[in-house]
Amino acid sequence: MALLQIAEPGMSADPHQHRLAVGIDLGTTNSLVATVKNSETVVLADHEGRKLLPSVVRFLPDGSTAVGYEARRAVSEDAQNTIVSVKRFMGRSSAELKLNASLPYVFAENEGMLRVKTVAGDKSPVEISSEILKELKARAEESLGGELVGAVITVPAYFDDAQRQATKDAARLAGLNVLRLLNEPTAAALAYGLDEGAEGLYVIYDLGGGTFDVSVLRLTKGVFEVLATGGDSALGGDDFDHRIFCWAVSEANLSEILAPDDKSRLMVAARAVKEALSTAEEAAMNVTLSSGQTITLTLTRAKFKELTSRLVQKTIDTLDFVMRDAKLDRQDIQGLVLVGGSTRMPVIREAVKSYLGFDPLDNINPDEVVAVGAAKQANLLAGNSAGDDWLLLDVTPLSLGLETMGGLVEKIIPRNTPIPVAMAQDFTTFKDGQTAMAIHVVQGEREIVDACRSLARFELRGLPALVAGAARIRVTFSVDADGLLSVSARETQTGVEAHVTVKPSYGLTDEEIMRMLKEGTGNAQQDMHERALREEEVESRRLIESTVGALATDADLLTDQEQNNIRDLISRLLAAVESHELEAIKSLEKELTQATESFAERRMDRAIAQALSGKSVEDIEGK
Repeated sequence: MALLQIAEPGMSADPHQHRLAVGIDLGTTNSLVATVKNSETVVLADHEGRKLLPSVVRFLPDGSTAVGYEARRAVSEDAQNTIVSVKRFMGRSSAELKLNASLPYVFAENEGMLRVKTVAGDKSPVEISSEILKELKARAEESLGGELVGAVITVPAYFDDAQRQATKDAARLAGLNVLRLLNEPTAAALAYGLDEGAEGLYVIYDLGGGTFDVSVLRLTKGVFEVLATGGDSALGGDDFDHRIFCWAVSEANLSEILAPDDKSRLMVAARAVKEALSTAEEAAMNVTLSSGQTITLTLTRAKFKELTSRLVQKTIDTLDFVMRDAKLDRQDIQGLVLVGGSTRMPVIREAVKSYLGFDPLDNINPDEVVAVGAAKQANLLAGNSAGDDWLLLDVTPLSLGLETMGGLVEKIIPRNTPIPVAMAQDFTTFKDGQTAMAIHVVQGEREIVDACRSLARFELRGLPALVAGAARIRVTFSVDADGLLSVSARETQTGVEAHVTVKPSYGLTDEEIMRMLKEGTGNAQQDMHERALREEEVESRRLIESTVGALATDADLLTDQEQNNIRDLISRLLAAVESHELEAIKSLEKELTQATESFAERRMDRAIAQALSGKSVEDIEGK
């Protein structure tokens, strides 16, 4: 009998053939591509031996593009058509993105995805990022001598659904098959753990050009478990550059309205000063503006520390929050891994060392470690490491749930739950004969839906018309390995089902993420009171509705005085509900329940009498 060789789509059927896969660190300032060759992980270089590719794209009038070093040389001369730090724009609308004064771009006026006006037309961040990915793909295929089967692309751990989806879309535009989106701190831990054989609890502090992440991981014999994560997808080295930019504008008494090319010249000079201060106590800034004016300033390391103290403290506050979220003390940590070129700043190293009490590990290249980890994961997913297996357990950074009656949030997947994950919970109807249910998916740490972020809404129709509480609707939340969410709802008796893949148009703003996390802990007591109030209000309305229904059919079982007493209690309870008086609601609920106990007994007696009417003892015994 002939045996069939079976392979995954796009992969060779030969189990011994090495499949070409790469890891890509799509960075704010620089990007890299790495692969595994002969069991060794290497970062691939261009023809001139340069491993870093500047994440800069220039659009030309003839429709062509320049990417990398060539584009970076044009930043000061053609600022409006040369896009830098596009990663900060991914998955964002113009309304959500706070555009600082140093940006030289002109943005298209529209309510949808943010677009930059260029000589080649309006370009979205997805299109711009795809040009960077195309360049990395071409470098890899030329270096490896064949077509790639796929790539693992890294993203900040705090990228939301919209930002992750935008990254996958950019890869698709570039012709790349995404094997997985991998969180940058996890990729760094993977590289460090496998190369150095590290075990124990490690902090991964990742400060890049435009994003910041901090994660705590437990490394144990091939298992890389994220215990907690936090960050800010709009905080990075660019913000430190911007502080120098603002200082220079103030010191030189420049007009706030600068030409786009002058803004770029100042930003380039600011970045050069920042980098120089990593090794020197002071650095000079010399810029000639388009007007011919020359700016000559000197910035000391001490002044730079003063200018950026708030930015540094934001990272330390996040680190402290993540440590508390992981329920760890500083002495529990075995090591600190710094990731990203911005961690070379002395102000960062000093601050982190001061917090944890020990020096960071410096035996890895902070620029390359993320790409190296991604390459190892890509090699495994491509099927090249049959005897080299490990388990990655990433987490979801914010809780996911849905709205229930009274505007409350029922959390289905708590924050810091390992992914991929699927969790389900049963819900029921609120009213008799209800045949449809609205599902509102939310994200956040608060108990009240108005204080959380709305992700998606959909409806489940065709429910059986049963009495309130009889139907059973199972709602399932699924988060895949890329961190993308899908939700399904299914009525268990009929099998009717509805499903939605949650792809927010632009996702959470960074301020909302931090606010939700802080408010989730800072307002816990207030939220508990609010939740108790909402639950009592829902129960009261249910009691009122059932009592009014009983009066409509069996009021003749009550005396006039009993009827008046019950109706008076209903009115008072309804008033307490509308005025949100918790204690009054509880008291009146109790009174109304007691006042209707005898009424309920009489209704039961009547129902039994009606059921037995006209039947003999033999009929009943026969049944």
